[in-house]
Amino acid sequence: MTDETIRCGFVAVIGATNAGKSTLVNRLVGTKVSIVSRKVQTTRSLVRGIAMVGASQVIFVDTPGIFAPKRRLDRAMVETAWSGARDADLVALVIDSARGIDDETRRLLDKLSGVGHPKVLVLNKIDIVKRDSLLALADEANKAVPFERTFMVSAADGDGADDFLAYLATQVPSGPWLYPAEEVSDVPLRQLAAEITREKLFERLHQELPYETTIETEQWTEQKDGSVRIEQTIFVARDSQKKIVIGKGGQAIKAISMAARAEIAEIAERPVHLFLFVKVRENWADDPERYRAMGIEYPRE
Repeated sequence: MTDETIRCGFVAVIGATNAGKSTLVNRLVGTKVSIVSRKVQTTRSLVRGIAMVGASQVIFVDTPGIFAPKRRLDRAMVETAWSGARDADLVALVIDSARGIDDETRRLLDKLSGVGHPKVLVLNKIDIVKRDSLLALADEANKAVPFERTFMVSAADGDGADDFLAYLATQVPSGPWLYPAEEVSDVPLRQLAAEITREKLFERLHQELPYETTIETEQWTEQKDGSVRIEQTIFVARDSQKKIVIGKGGQAIKAISMAARAEIAEIAERPVHLFLFVKVRENWADDPERYRAMGIEYPRE
């Protein structure tokens, strides 16, 4: 392998909320690096997943869904998404083919036209959309933004994902790898563990809980038997939300803990003892320290 064949670059994956960005990144990387939920705006910070294709290292930046911001946290998430697009070598716009180009995606296309990096279009969820509709959608999007290529994929079953990844491997710049070949993410395991628990929280409670709910891994203790003891705190804004998380007789938090523990153990490749605590932290969305902990900038206005 000569130096000239080695490639490495960043691909920012952007799109409207629930376009399937996190599912696609997990599919391309081959393992979970970003949480997936039916609840919108679950990805908050820039999550990097790493895929090796021959001599190419493709580093995916899964950005928060882009939407019309209403609160301080919303503004921080949207700015984080656009910063990921501006800093990448390529930008991949993921569109939910079933939803089409709605007002949210149209605003995104307008702003994306001002981003100078090469851009590719990814039409996701092709397994549930007729071909004629896909072609019309691709035509409309390409008239709005000059995309280098258009890919049609199903992140859920992997259809088209290999072709998309192979193309990206030829487009990232020549240069040395930034991560070891066996590494799949630069997200610390304790941070990913907190995100997994947040995913299970949303899966269990759906619309009952605001997406501002945050989870922090407070303790990660290696045990002598090779297992790990993890203590996490679920922070909510009000006492009424605390009762929802715990559930009647503790059933909700027990189910959340069991689901999270199983997945964390699979990723950590060791037995896990997970202990969840619920605390009320009022107005945390106005605390700059909380934003730094999530890896996003605190918007001053």
